[in-house]
Amino acid sequence: MLSDVSLDLPVRPALPAVLAALTASGSAVLVAPPGTGKTTLAPLAVADAIDGRVVIAQPRRVAARAAARRMATLLGEQVGGRVGYAVRGERRSGPRTRVEVVTTGLLLRRLHHDPELPGVGAVLLDECHERQLDADLALAFAVEARATLRPDLWLLAMSATPEADRFAALLAGDGEPAPIVRAEAALHPVTRIWAPPPRPVAPPGAGRVDPALLDHVAATVRRALREREGDLLVFLPGAGEIGAVARRLADLDREVALLPLHGRLPGAAQDAALRPADRRRVVLATAVAESSLTVPGVRVVVDAGLSRVARTDLSRGLGALVTVPVSRAAATQRAGRAGREAPGYVYRCWSEATHERLAAQPQPEIATADLTGFALDLAAWGSPDGAGLALPDPPPPAALAVARETLATLGAVDADGRITARGRAIAAAGAHPRLARALLDGAERVGAERAAEVVALLAEEGLTGRDHDLSAAWRRLRGNVDPGATARWRTEVRRLRAALPADTGAGDHLPDDLAAGLLAGLAYPERLARVRRAGGTSYLMAGGTAAELAPGSALAGVDWLAVAVADRSPGAPTARIRLAAALDEATAREAGGPLLRTEREVRWADGDVVAREAVRLGAIDLVVRPLARPAPELLAGALREGLRQEGLALLGWSPAARSLRDRMAFCRHALGESWPNVTDEALLAAAPDWLGPELGGARRRADLARIDVATALRRLLPWPLAARLDELAPERIEVPSGSKIRLDYADPAAPVLAVKLQETFGWRDAPRIADGRVPVLLHLLSPAGRPVAVTADLASFWRTGYAQVRGELRGRYPRHPWPEDPTTAAPTRRAAPRRR
Repeated sequence: MLSDVSLDLPVRPALPAVLAALTASGSAVLVAPPGTGKTTLAPLAVADAIDGRVVIAQPRRVAARAAARRMATLLGEQVGGRVGYAVRGERRSGPRTRVEVVTTGLLLRRLHHDPELPGVGAVLLDECHERQLDADLALAFAVEARATLRPDLWLLAMSATPEADRFAALLAGDGEPAPIVRAEAALHPVTRIWAPPPRPVAPPGAGRVDPALLDHVAATVRRALREREGDLLVFLPGAGEIGAVARRLADLDREVALLPLHGRLPGAAQDAALRPADRRRVVLATAVAESSLTVPGVRVVVDAGLSRVARTDLSRGLGALVTVPVSRAAATQRAGRAGREAPGYVYRCWSEATHERLAAQPQPEIATADLTGFALDLAAWGSPDGAGLALPDPPPPAALAVARETLATLGAVDADGRITARGRAIAAAGAHPRLARALLDGAERVGAERAAEVVALLAEEGLTGRDHDLSAAWRRLRGNVDPGATARWRTEVRRLRAALPADTGAGDHLPDDLAAGLLAGLAYPERLARVRRAGGTSYLMAGGTAAELAPGSALAGVDWLAVAVADRSPGAPTARIRLAAALDEATAREAGGPLLRTEREVRWADGDVVAREAVRLGAIDLVVRPLARPAPELLAGALREGLRQEGLALLGWSPAARSLRDRMAFCRHALGESWPNVTDEALLAAAPDWLGPELGGARRRADLARIDVATALRRLLPWPLAARLDELAPERIEVPSGSKIRLDYADPAAPVLAVKLQETFGWRDAPRIADGRVPVLLHLLSPAGRPVAVTADLASFWRTGYAQVRGELRGRYPRHPWPEDPTTAAPTRRAAPRRR
């Protein structure tokens, strides 16, 4: 076949070495820069060397169709002859086909159906460096199939990056690394032009691009049209930005052909962007044009510097397409589009300094994406955890665990992660496992045709347009308002309908709106949502996440929603609802059946015990009624939780209880750990021991305040310690005047006795407690009760401090005695009577 092609592309001299490597070892890696022709010529060369069919896998449908058309054109044929293609919902190949271009997802389906790949002599994995999930799996499964079933099968990994050692090791299995063949290309030079915005723009977010950047991209396109010759290829992150820039350039429509190119377009529209036009072209493209595709006539690339990637919020079960700066490797790939046919130029809408700070390579999809479909593929292959497979990177354990849990909920895998019969039916549907579950279960309820229509709408990205209402989008497609979208939708409907058993009935006569809600709810039961306030736009989803409708949504105020698409910006507390269907509570209960549960709960909430029975759909309370007679042990547990949350101040602390606690704390400090610990933390931890009887009879917060805490605290004291408490830590001390004064144990290191100085006459030393180990700290007071001295060494005070106090106060308090020797003077509590 290659001999029929006269086109001399840079990869051609390397092809004999590729065939020699495949003949010798059965596997090889071909590294060739963009534009060298590896996608076009390598399959034809391999087809000449083997008897079977050559299957070449591309990561995108548009690239698969374009590659097949390119090879067929070089052979002077129509697609479907010696060169054909097959993508989801579309196939153009026949008995004469020797080279078939397929998507990696379709290759996966074929490997699952029959891993021997009968009739196939070689599998070529193109653009494997892009590291999409399907591509990683196709590589791993093909390597294992070759090692165990088809040692004669040739495997060729093709990459545009020089980092080929990893793929060479993976292709080898347990043997020597596969040979690496490098195609050197004298590529046309591409001149870089740094064109940052004149003013700073906001950084990208979840599906959000600063309009100022789009203004700048449009202005840069106009500049490039003035300064350079040839067609322009403009890289933007998504279809929304393509439309926005196209509107900004609409006035150029007579001078240039503005052509969008993205994955949501029908195949005919995608093909139109790859064909010459009657005037100069400006192709506005997403990352689909980064590799594998040659857009003829392009001499200039304008790069917005952004990419849209999938991110998964594992904790909330939400996926989002997040806009991020492009990597340096991807920027190089994009720039190379301008130099495929002649010298070119790339206008980068960022600065050279910013470029140096970009990530070197994009993150592989396995690191960030939802792994539910990936996990089902592993289970269907017989390797639930991926162990032993030639995966370029292992799946993140947390993401894989969440995926397997989801599959278990769907009944697709058993407790060990092995696929079930239901799981095989889900996998055979060829859709995301959640959507396949909705298709299979929903068809019995709403009928096969309607189930396939709604699931096709959810499966095919972009069919809903700007609609937030799933039912409205369904009606629009049925009404053929957008013929291109309707045609693409109908193709997917037919494919899904064929995946259902032929005897699937017509279902019940459920209205279309409820049918749409039921199917969306079956796919995403944790996203069933109820409005928080009547007539509002804020909802609570069954998974526990708050969600908000977009301003002006026609769904505002609907009591119940089945949310099909929602995302949450990093750090945002609320998810944004992008697509949903209205439904009623009965349908929500049906869709979310596994999440329905009746719970009796006795807990502490809002400052008191709550005892109730609740019927819940996940986190949504459906029916709540009070419990008349909650179990005492549950009440006690709730009250203990209240104490943990709000502290021991909930108890009724009388002066006697506080004093007892302080004395016990003093004993532990002075005498050791044989005495109980009465800190807040220790008392809360031991609450069942010392508060058990009281908690057993309490029902609410008010009962805690009525507890006799002093009596409860004494339960912590073993009887030998209780018997000595008053001796070791007396509540009061009798002073020489005869007064019995209360000790203050607030500081367990220094108990305080506040006493008037005249009442201590006759004491030579301060009293000691705790078996004489601890002196009492005396706060000596004036006759008016004001402190005049603080001492634990009374003898020293009498010798050195008393004289000064006596000299200062005797004139102020003449009716009180101020003897020269207080150690021998009579103590007194009263002043001398006034003289008449």
